[in-house]
Amino acid sequence: MYTGTHAHLRPLQPAFIMAGTGETVTYRELDARSNRLAHLFRKHGLKRLDHYSIFMENNSRYLEACSAGERSGLYFTCVNSFLTAAELAYILTNSQSRILITSVAKLDIARDALKECPKVELCVVADGPGESDRIVGLEQATAGLPKTPIADEWLGTAMLYSSGTTGRPKGILRPLPEEPPRHNMPLFDFLIKLWHYREGMVYLSPAPLYHAAPQAAVNLTIRMGGTVIIMESFDPERYLELVEKWGITHTQLVPTMFSRMLKLPEEVRTRHDLSSLEIAIHAAAPCPALVKEDIIKWWGPIIHEYYGATEGLGFTACNTAEWLAHRGTVGKIMLGDLHILDENMKECPTGTAGTVWFKTASAFEYFNDPEKTNEARSADGSMSTVGDVGYVDKDRFLYLTDRATFMIISGGVNIYPQECENLLITHPQVADAAVFGVPNADLGEEVKAVVQPMPGVVPGPGLAEELIAFCAKSLSRQKVPRSVDFEKELPRLPTGKLYKRLLRDRYWGNKTSRIV
Repeated sequence: MYTGTHAHLRPLQPAFIMAGTGETVTYRELDARSNRLAHLFRKHGLKRLDHYSIFMENNSRYLEACSAGERSGLYFTCVNSFLTAAELAYILTNSQSRILITSVAKLDIARDALKECPKVELCVVADGPGESDRIVGLEQATAGLPKTPIADEWLGTAMLYSSGTTGRPKGILRPLPEEPPRHNMPLFDFLIKLWHYREGMVYLSPAPLYHAAPQAAVNLTIRMGGTVIIMESFDPERYLELVEKWGITHTQLVPTMFSRMLKLPEEVRTRHDLSSLEIAIHAAAPCPALVKEDIIKWWGPIIHEYYGATEGLGFTACNTAEWLAHRGTVGKIMLGDLHILDENMKECPTGTAGTVWFKTASAFEYFNDPEKTNEARSADGSMSTVGDVGYVDKDRFLYLTDRATFMIISGGVNIYPQECENLLITHPQVADAAVFGVPNADLGEEVKAVVQPMPGVVPGPGLAEELIAFCAKSLSRQKVPRSVDFEKELPRLPTGKLYKRLLRDRYWGNKTSRIV
């Protein structure tokens, strides 16, 4: 989110606009704000390669909190804004953050977390006043500091954490080249081409800014001199309104967002003009085939699906024509050599599922966790994995099937629940679905589905039987849920990732789950 170049080329152009309030921040203003914050970092002794964290909802001070680190040579950790105080404290400590930037809305949680984090020297409230020497207001703390760049500008970057859906979140650290901030990380140069970014683009960001995909997308839009429209939270109808209102050219979504838009009433879905859209990228999780087919019928050839782990191991890409021809989960390999390996690290035959390994395209390590780093690397260090399971067809198209950590072993048979989840979500009475293994005295594990019904749908035994029968029409017997439970709302992160571990742990109780 480096603004230095465009603050001079287009000072009065909006760098971003908040969708809910219409608040507009120009390139000149964003540049001045980020410079003042960079001076505050230096004033408190933060030097190149030091760490700080950001814990806020999507608001108008978020981008300057990132931009200041990117021009100061710092690592900044954007923390999931839905975490508890204990979870926040873990990340603050683990990331070795010396400063925390938060908001009025999140201050109570931040204040509790700080009690467990003595090494966090300063907490900055981005949109409100301070209350002590340790908790200060941003406006007061930066008053009088220069709006011009610090003398020792260096390129900084985000050190994001994994979602923690299967265990403790892990910080993903990439090496920082000793270069000025006007230079891009090599990974970002590649993404600009891959995502068809251009000067003058208007990008709609519907996801939380703490997540990897919007972090990269918003960052690169500003580096290209475009304008970002930031949604405070995702609403399917509001999203469509914004595309028409602002003439959106580029956007990035997750499959859950597509599903929610598809389930809007027909008259609502077709009310808005989407013709300005040039490209819509979706990532973060595999998209169910039926969902993608329906989106393509509606939106046309602008849909592009990308797979690139947060760790930046490698990328594949698939445009509409490729996907329609192959029905692959993502597409052909675009960067890095991919291998599908079995548990003995032997190549799987074409069409056979195994763990997805990449010849590492972007160097990384798990911060302060050499054991996890080693687990994610091959013995010779040439390849890495995040535990995704998939297969490659004869044309080198990648099909993702699930995560290895979610595999169910029932009666000695390996079952990947993603296929069943993708099917359930297409049922008209299902808003969301999770499938996982639960204890079975005879089989070890059996398949359980937990479903969030559509609004107005009354759950009960009748609906459970209907859904089991629905699955049995398309899936082999061992993959069909033996039972279905219902929840008012599933614990899905705003990034689209399902927090399946919270559901699964309820069924295992004091028993030790095979999955960690």
